[in-house]
Amino acid sequence: LPSSRNPVSRFPQPGAKDVSESYDFFAHPVYQSRTFQGSSCRPPKMAGYLLLVIPSILMSLLVSRAPFMMTTTPQTTKPWADGPMKLITTPQYATKKTDLFTLGSTHMALLHNSILRGYNSIYQQAPYVQEADKADFIGYSQTWFKFVKSHHDDEEESLFTKVEDLLNDKNVFAETHKEHESFLGGLAEFNKYLTSLSSPSDFSGAKLLDIMKAFQEPFENHFHSEISTIAGLAAHPNAPKEGTPEAANASLTFKTWGKSTVTKAGTADVVPFFLLNLDRTAEDGLWANWPPMPAPIKWGLINIAGAWHWGWWKFASCDAAGQPRELYALQSSKAEDKTKAEL
Repeated sequence: LPSSRNPVSRFPQPGAKDVSESYDFFAHPVYQSRTFQGSSCRPPKMAGYLLLVIPSILMSLLVSRAPFMMTTTPQTTKPWADGPMKLITTPQYATKKTDLFTLGSTHMALLHNSILRGYNSIYQQAPYVQEADKADFIGYSQTWFKFVKSHHDDEEESLFTKVEDLLNDKNVFAETHKEHESFLGGLAEFNKYLTSLSSPSDFSGAKLLDIMKAFQEPFENHFHSEISTIAGLAAHPNAPKEGTPEAANASLTFKTWGKSTVTKAGTADVVPFFLLNLDRTAEDGLWANWPPMPAPIKWGLINIAGAWHWGWWKFASCDAAGQPRELYALQSSKAEDKTKAEL
């Protein structure tokens, strides 16, 4: 605070090196006097001032760490987060259909693509993470695991059961259950490695890549196959006909599940991860405003909630506006190579 408004500066303690830390203002004889204690000016005004200043300071800190404040290098070179796992073409974009299962599978594909970009961004950057960035990269990678694990559990415990009941068919996801089992072991190894590190310095990009490669094929196969499975349910003999109350209820089931599945995984970590790996330019910008929510809410989820783990999001594939950007660790490695070449 400016000295003119700081009570401590008015009653300095002789010989104190740091008045603000060593001086007890409320023990001063002037404060102890009846005149001062009877006055409502000093402490209440100071308390009110602090009540105004502290939130402002905290908000300034959050904004300074928000993803929209990060420097963004447009994505113009390869590799990017569209490989090694291939991204999914949404059924609605491919077929132009709008039945409830096409729409449901399309929204699932958009969510899956965020997960796939997350995987690819980790895979592409792992070998090039600098020592100072290892802790943030580990946090980013663990958030990806949390996202996938929560998504898998929520499908098994909620969505699949509801769709099976809707179609009166307990076998529609039989193959999908097997696909889940095919990569869960590798996914567990991924998490085990990251959580077992005694220090961020122990992180090895090469080791993480070995683990990721071991489950990459079944993981990619499932994330594509599940979309085809859901889209194909439109032809199921028990599928509700368009325009019926049953179809409306089924559509509501997909929408309700879609709205809750990411937020329940974690507002301060999984939600920013999800939104910062959504490419709003994909498929001719068809999904620029997906998921549907008021712009201020989306901004807050990215930039206010995202400020909590602000250092992690530099590794994301897209910026706060949903524009693809050059992967951070690849920028750092290129800069380092350039510096070495100039020496």
